[in-house]
Amino acid sequence: MAVWAIGDLQGCLGPTERLLERIAFDPARDRLWFCGDLVNRGGESLETLRLVHSLRESAVTVLGNHDLSLLAIAERREADQRKVNPDLQRVLFAPDRDQLLDWLRTQPLVHADRELGWMMVHAGLAPKWTADDALAMAAEVERVLQGNNRQGLLRNMYGDRPAWSPGLRGTDRLRAIINIFTRMRYCSPRGRIAFEEKGAPGTQQPGLYPWYEVPGRVERGLKLACGHWSSLGLFIGHGIHAIDTGAVWGGKLTALRLDSEALCVVQVPGRPKPD
Repeated sequence: MAVWAIGDLQGCLGPTERLLERIAFDPARDRLWFCGDLVNRGGESLETLRLVHSLRESAVTVLGNHDLSLLAIAERREADQRKVNPDLQRVLFAPDRDQLLDWLRTQPLVHADRELGWMMVHAGLAPKWTADDALAMAAEVERVLQGNNRQGLLRNMYGDRPAWSPGLRGTDRLRAIINIFTRMRYCSPRGRIAFEEKGAPGTQQPGLYPWYEVPGRVERGLKLACGHWSSLGLFIGHGIHAIDTGAVWGGKLTALRLDSEALCVVQVPGRPKPD
């Protein structure tokens, strides 16, 4: 048995299939952890989503910002759905759309396996959140997404404010939690996200830190796999294993083996670089 974490797919079906072949993935024996952002921009989001859905008995997926955006768009009027890019429209108007989106909506924001010693999020964690804190915060959002009141959350989850505070309530609280799990790259020592900063470390404004390097951050006792930050590239340090290596931008698609004492990284070329 092998357990592999895989970086952002973003609708890149060919690289996904090649990577599964390279790691000799056997769904009867192995497990996959997908870091989120299954869809958007790669041109084959429908096929990629169908592939991951077909592997659901052997895989776990955490929600990324593009996945949540797809779920939000799916709640809008048909006329509005037809305004999004063709890649997402193919999902929204597919005959099996409800099956795929109903499944996607049930995926977590955080996955943890204490026996294995790993956890996974799409983007990052607040500096003061322990692993238990993260799981509890994620559960708050997941209950709403999987319930009858999801439309209100999906309509109102967009926005950069407010910054996270334990005293937040209602939609503001859920939005702040979602932003941390799915959009975080840089933040201040107090955990305020700098949404406009998207470059590699060293390009950020003074006083900002990569979320995993903030002074005073808590120890979590688990190694963490994440994606989201393609300009960071493959990064391993501070207990963090960042594996979004820009497959959709002409980079690579990365798999990281989680059940091995030795570092084992497998990569395949992503889709051709866009013009």
